[in-house]
Amino acid sequence: MRPVIIGTAGHVDHGKTTLVKALTGVDTDRLKEEKERGLTIDLGFAPFLLPSGRRAAIVDVPGHERFIKNMLAGVTGIDVVLLVVAADEGIMPQTEEHLDILSLLRVSRGVVVLNKADLVDPEWLDLVREEVRTRLLSTPLANSPIVAVSAVTGEGIPELLAAIEEVVGAAAEVERGELLRLPVDRVFAVPGHGTVVTGTLLGGAVRPGDEVEVLPLRRRVRVRQVQVHERPVEVAQAGERVALNLVGVEKAELARGCVVAAPGLLEPTYLVDVSVRLLPGAPAPLVHRARVRVHIGTSEVMGRVRLIGGDELPPGSSGYAQLFLEEPIVAVRRDLFILRSYSPPRTIGGGSILDAHPPRRRRLRPETLAELKREEEGQPADLVALALQRARRRPPLTPEEIRRLTLLSPAQVQSELKRAAAGGRAVALGREEVFLDGAYYQELRREVNAALQEFHARFPLRSGMPKEELRSRVAPAWDSRLFNFLLERLEREGVIRRAEQAVAAAGHTARASEGEEELLRRLEEELRRGRFSPPPPLELQNRLQVPPRRFEELLKVLLERGVAVRVSPEVIFHQEAFTQARQVVAEALREGGTLEAASLRDRLGTSRKYAIALLEYFDQIKFTRRVGDQRVAGSAFSA
Repeated sequence: MRPVIIGTAGHVDHGKTTLVKALTGVDTDRLKEEKERGLTIDLGFAPFLLPSGRRAAIVDVPGHERFIKNMLAGVTGIDVVLLVVAADEGIMPQTEEHLDILSLLRVSRGVVVLNKADLVDPEWLDLVREEVRTRLLSTPLANSPIVAVSAVTGEGIPELLAAIEEVVGAAAEVERGELLRLPVDRVFAVPGHGTVVTGTLLGGAVRPGDEVEVLPLRRRVRVRQVQVHERPVEVAQAGERVALNLVGVEKAELARGCVVAAPGLLEPTYLVDVSVRLLPGAPAPLVHRARVRVHIGTSEVMGRVRLIGGDELPPGSSGYAQLFLEEPIVAVRRDLFILRSYSPPRTIGGGSILDAHPPRRRRLRPETLAELKREEEGQPADLVALALQRARRRPPLTPEEIRRLTLLSPAQVQSELKRAAAGGRAVALGREEVFLDGAYYQELRREVNAALQEFHARFPLRSGMPKEELRSRVAPAWDSRLFNFLLERLEREGVIRRAEQAVAAAGHTARASEGEEELLRRLEEELRRGRFSPPPPLELQNRLQVPPRRFEELLKVLLERGVAVRVSPEVIFHQEAFTQARQVVAEALREGGTLEAASLRDRLGTSRKYAIALLEYFDQIKFTRRVGDQRVAGSAFSA
């Protein structure tokens, strides 16, 4: 059974820190300024052993309005809340704001602690209890137990421990997921050890020696040591309060809001799709392009709201939006966030992340709302389909990339891909190494066929379109390996026919007219007569008396047919001469082990220009290798 994270909430000076000390014996006011002023400024943490023996941790958050952003950082990942209300004051402004925040973050398990019960008479205590009970009716904490205590005298502490034990026992185990994520809430340096970060591990597990990535720095670092509640451990699990000693990053480079994650799986983002709810008590509607404070995880960043489907969101209502952020955040689907007004800072709403890497959307289109609704409902089939659809015009996705985008389990991803492929909604390329949207595949299929038909119409003499030219035309973002996967599938389906470096439509046959065949015969004869000193291209063109573009086409046909070999832009040999030259080079290397350009020139009875062009070409294809002014056998040499 994993440890439980318990957070405090409540108005300033209602006794949260004193209560934590009464429960755990730990004074969480660690800063000198906190000691002097008697209030919590930053987060405090205390290990807490429940009477049953179950381990827990208490996160003590500040209650003062000026430190709400620190409070928000502290409630990330809590399972149970202790809502502290001073019996002599009752519900106060920060009690209200903390309740709003807890509701927006969907914290539904808690205990209400009426602290300072020793300062009031029983009648007053009953009035405060009823006030709190009424206020909680519209919140997820409506059925929470209410316990009166005095953190100073110890009155009610045994009853509080029993209530906490009961709530913790009734709380369902939260599915934390396999993705390693730790939002950093504190950063400090330990002499002799280096940089230490702390936070609540939201998913996965971490061990000493693990490589992790610090975001948004995109810095890969090593975990030297792992601690849970100041004790070194061999593994920390999701849901635990964790301290990581990191090697490879300095304290000054980090801050609250950074995220320690599994390497290569998460990317910082400036734009997110969100479902947003405005509090009923928000002072005004949320308007399109409003500047807001966004709290997510342990981050606070400024951003603008781009409302989808309208220009304002009234208090108490919900809708969809995109958040354009001024600094990068690290988020995944279903992460919760809080919105606060820019000035004065006040909690006005919150919501959940639908997509951490969305496209920029056309906000007033009905199909945009429909897609966001599918995102919010989060059906596995929809999430996989949306991930594939958004990869249009980009390289196809691996199952691992789809898992990262959807946060589905590997088994769910494989199952949905198999189902989508069977129904034609997805297409597998390679040996099911990558996938693309089914409709996009059909579009690519049509584009490839159209590009080839156009090429064949322009160049009827040529056997096919160069593969790289076709790739740059229809899928410029794909690398050659992925494009080969596409061509393999299209060939299996009878759409294309592949040669070594050319692609043709399945039914294409290169056709030359009688006049063109005569020109090809004359060009071949000129090259054959030239043997080891062939005429340069311009001279060949003049002899044929054809325009430059037509000459190049004729030449490409001979190259495709294997009749000619172009060893340099200005040197083209007939295949027979090239083969003889290669044999001469092979014999020379077998005889003496080395060959100079002058020697090859004499053996072929040609000029230095042609000998050097041949040797440089042989170097390129690794038939020879240059060593100083000589050639020796290359890695592709064969006698």
